[in-house]
Amino acid sequence: KVQEIFRPVFNLDDLKTDGSDFDRLFAEGDVIQIGNLEMEVMYTPGHTPADVSYKIGDNVFVGDTLFMPDYGTARTDFPGGDARTLYNSIHSLLALPDETKLYMCHDYKAPGRDEYAWETTVKEQKQNLHIKDGVSLEEFVAMRNERDSSLSVPRLLLPSIQVNIRAGRFPKAEQNGVHYLVVPVKPKKSDLMLKA
Repeated sequence: KVQEIFRPVFNLDDLKTDGSDFDRLFAEGDVIQIGNLEMEVMYTPGHTPADVSYKIGDNVFVGDTLFMPDYGTARTDFPGGDARTLYNSIHSLLALPDETKLYMCHDYKAPGRDEYAWETTVKEQKQNLHIKDGVSLEEFVAMRNERDSSLSVPRLLLPSIQVNIRAGRFPKAEQNGVHYLVVPVKPKKSDLMLKA
């Protein structure tokens, strides 16, 4: 789906959108054996339609869903992102046992915190400033939409998307042997961050 979203954004007529560039596509509930470990795939869309979390025992690597409880949740204004979907995905994570360890994709250091953090628990996340107990779906969607409308486009978004949708490969080299990344010239953020 992500390839289908970005194919027209970058005018990539030759891009296959069936996922065949990837070695394997994961689905909800898939179990992958990594040595002696079993890793379960949890589909947690919302930030984008392709987000997943990985559960190994009582540890979950949450990708771009949650940040540390004092910082909040992932933005949902990327193409295919959706605040309602993210709310439901986060609640599927919060339904895990309280002692489940959650590992963040990245940390922005919340105001007043001087050090980076990367690990929390389900119990601690139930006090996340964006989605703590008692925050309704409607309140979360309103907050996320208002907050996201003030955020700028991430600096490396355009090049990273073009490599990510090709399974980590650069676009085909041009006639001169050089690989090029495309920069669509759009008049405003909303054109690039369009909802699919």
